[in-house]
Amino acid sequence: MKILFDQGTPLPLRRHLRPHQVDAAAELGWSSLQNCELLERAEAAKYDALITTDQQLRHQQNLGGGRLRILVLMTTSWPRIRPRATEVRARLEQMAEGEYEEMSF
Repeated sequence: MKILFDQGTPLPLRRHLRPHQVDAAAELGWSSLQNCELLERAEAAKYDALITTDQQLRHQQNLGGGRLRILVLMTTSWPRIRPRATEVRARLEQMAEGEYEEMSF
């Protein structure tokens, strides 16, 4: 699976998502993209999933019709996410194309 981290997603989570390919928007030079542009760019680049901490994404964007799995982490705190990193991976792997989920910690 090809996964994109949005701004705010803790980068240490990346090593818990192996063997999946994980890129960060900032590493790709996509930091300045607005949500709609980021989603379009991710779809065009054949990403399978977006992990974000943007809790407003659902209210700001029309998320229907895309194939991108979107997982919203309801915190940016790595110490809170770390103990459940394997659960983040499992949840992401169980999501269907185009599915949106929020994960609380």
